[in-house]
Amino acid sequence: MTGAVLCLALFLVAAPQPPQTASQTAAAYPVVLTFDCNQSKVHYMVDSSLHTVHGTFNMKSGTVQFDPQTGKTDGSIVVAATSGDSGNSSRDARMHKEILETWKYQEATFHPTQIDGPVSLTAPSDFKVKGVFNLHGGDHEVVAQVHSEFAGDHWKGTAKFDVPYIQWGIKDPSNFLLKVKPVVHVELEMAGARASSTSAR
Repeated sequence: MTGAVLCLALFLVAAPQPPQTASQTAAAYPVVLTFDCNQSKVHYMVDSSLHTVHGTFNMKSGTVQFDPQTGKTDGSIVVAATSGDSGNSSRDARMHKEILETWKYQEATFHPTQIDGPVSLTAPSDFKVKGVFNLHGGDHEVVAQVHSEFAGDHWKGTAKFDVPYIQWGIKDPSNFLLKVKPVVHVELEMAGARASSTSAR
């Protein structure tokens, strides 16, 4: 009886496994996303005692790859800090010179590390992305709320998170006439292309 069981086990191990489907094979490799900087933009909003300030920053580059099975993520999204524009030249000049000191810290970079939640490559998805945001020379952990949509080889989406800039050691722009809230609301408007499974290996 023992010999029969052993022979059966060896047969099952040696038997050829059914071939993987194309979808199973594709899911085994990382999904690689590139950003189109002409279609991507960083929007920010901060409240103050007088008004709400809205502005934008330009994206310089972006490539992100992730494993849809484990959620492990890598890559970088680089923003040109020197491109900050709120539509007010004097306010922007102070922001660049005194607040963000973009003459010294010319880029801000987000490095994603982990996706929390399922990502569909065929339907809209909502999930969270954890990562490290380097701003004004310091690294800070953030969690972004992301919405994504895929259509063939292209994708688009948004990512939202808050920046408690004073807590992060950036100068408070408030004065005796104007009180600025200590949190900036950031939203990334994103679009780009998706690499094929073969090139992602």
